Amino acid sequence: MKITYYGQSCVLIETAGKKLLFDPFIMSNPNAKHVDAGAIKPDYILVSHGHGDHVADLLEIEKSSGAKIICIAEIASWLGNKGIEAHGMNIGGGYNFDFGRVKMVNAIHSSSMPDGSYGGNPAGFVIYSEGKVIYFAGDTALTYDMKLLADENIDWSILPIGDNYTMGVDDAIKASAFVNCTNVIGVHYNTFPVIAIDTEEALDKFVKAGLNLKLPAIGETLAL
Repeated sequence: MKITYYGQSCVLIETAGKKLLFDPFIMSNPNAKHVDAGAIKPDYILVSHGHGDHVADLLEIEKSSGAKIICIAEIASWLGNKGIEAHGMNIGGGYNFDFGRVKMVNAIHSSSMPDGSYGGNPAGFVIYSEGKVIYFAGDTALTYDMKLLADENIDWSILPIGDNYTMGVDDAIKASAFVNCTNVIGVHYNTFPVIAIDTEEALDKFVKAGLNLKLPAIGETLAL
């Protein structure tokens, strides 16, 4: 299993012969200009919520790749009005796909589509594939609901750390304890001035908490 970081909250997980792209925001991200979004060709696109910095490239990548979109029911309806069939889910529900199982979990945030349409509730995802468990938190505040994941034996957590719109570094450290996972990939930081962080300070805080924080460069791939 591999993960590639494409900036903001956009990551690609390659597992069981399939490519899962989360929250596509590449072509509109000035920090990801060197990434060829058209070459990614995902099999699935998972959408945590409807904000522009998570869906800006959704329609274009879906059209060029034919990827199946997995999202909250209201976003699936929004896509259906555009002639795109998506797999709609809701909080607490799970479904078995050809790469493994996806469970949609709670996130504390807001959600609307770029055109102002209602985007349903924001969400996170737990991915079960190839004997591993990956938690993609989406845009979220720290919430006690994360403690419900403590028994899931999560191998890696993908957590926002940029503050202002989501958890910051300190709350992400608490979230790691809540979900009982020591391996963290930080996302949703340094894209805009308001979510700029001191990365060295963040790494140091995680080390002192006994946690393994990875901050991959845009385009960098890690083995999970």
